[in-house]
Amino acid sequence: MIVNIVVLALVGVGILFAVLRMLIGPSSFDRVVALDTVNVIITALIVFLAYYFRSMLYLDIALAYAILSFLETLVFARFLEGRK
Repeated sequence: MIVNIVVLALVGVGILFAVLRMLIGPSSFDRVVALDTVNVIITALIVFLAYYFRSMLYLDIALAYAILSFLETLVFARFLEGRK
């Protein structure tokens, strides 16, 4: 039980730092990397929920979210690449 609380606290701190980088990032590329970091952390959190609730449905949701977040990162990267 305490391990779960520690894991969730560390995930929260990780998301906090990534969101701060997204808000005050010096360049647009830093913001895209921070957004990708937030997406990876959220995917890991969904997998942790699958373990905690012992439900395989969460793993399917995590897989779909990971694919969509990867495509989101590609779209933002292409947009920033074309802007230069």
